[in-house]
Amino acid sequence: MSTATIDDVARRAGVSIKTVSRVLNGEPLVRDSTREKVRVAIRELGYRPNASARRLAGKRTYLLGLVYQQNSSYASRVQSGVLEACHDHHYELLIHPCRQLSPDALDDIRELAESGRVDGLLMTPPVSDIAGVRELLEELRIPNVVLSRVAEDHAPWSVGTNDRDISRAIVEHLVEQGHRRILYVRGHPDHKAMANRYQGYLDGMAAAGLEALPPLRGDNAFESGRQCGAQALAQSPRPTAVVCANDHMAAGVIRAAYEAGVTVPDELSVAGFDDIPLAGQLSPGLTTVRQPMERMAGTATELLIERVRNPGLEDNARILESRLVLRDSTGPAPT
Repeated sequence: MSTATIDDVARRAGVSIKTVSRVLNGEPLVRDSTREKVRVAIRELGYRPNASARRLAGKRTYLLGLVYQQNSSYASRVQSGVLEACHDHHYELLIHPCRQLSPDALDDIRELAESGRVDGLLMTPPVSDIAGVRELLEELRIPNVVLSRVAEDHAPWSVGTNDRDISRAIVEHLVEQGHRRILYVRGHPDHKAMANRYQGYLDGMAAAGLEALPPLRGDNAFESGRQCGAQALAQSPRPTAVVCANDHMAAGVIRAAYEAGVTVPDELSVAGFDDIPLAGQLSPGLTTVRQPMERMAGTATELLIERVRNPGLEDNARILESRLVLRDSTGPAPT
């Protein structure tokens, strides 16, 4: 079976080759109806643009870089959303795992940005929260979009979610269940979204007229949640509910409760954040927050491609809403 060419697409759509090229490159001055005819022809013929020819013609690589933390729990969901958007716009993806705490992290990102291999970078937390990374990207003038940056941080090109509001909703849910001593386990201090989630907890406690308990500090990992859980259960009076900044730490708290002979949720309610696969596999299932990660990643990719094609565009930040997922790890406060 022969491979479809740009001439075949032009004939099928009834337009010129130049028009097909304009559609492929996302250029303006093409009617929406014409653009759709070209896209239909591309799909029907299974046409894939010649990457080398596009690079020569447009002085672009048609390759985007995804920078994320090594061993990140949500990397696969982000990649899925990015790849789908890349496919739709005929871009390829270079994945670039990075060690957040490495002293060479900034140099590593600089090397990728200056290599000329990518047209732009998609940055994900906590790598995007490294001190100096935003200034570096501005210095290099490489198009970039930050995924999951908190709204209050005013990142000009970003896609985030309503972390603060949804964290408050967790507290409201627990208050409705009769809880008054609600403890919070914070995440790694360098992860800015974690600070926003804690602020939502404070908002919820204040709105209910409750005193916020001194938070415990975790590092986003299961073992730190287990240690914080043991500390919480040793308090007197102990909290009746624990809210964690992510699901890994919440799983650790549930483990600590099991080891102490404390039943969840009859004696202790536990809630997390992120809705990782583990959340639905725990027993009891974990009450948590589901972020639209794939949609956020796809939106961020489309913003980045738009920014690459039109460097003079004004700032564009988007906020997508997460939702509370109620499972069996939360229940009425013990009497």
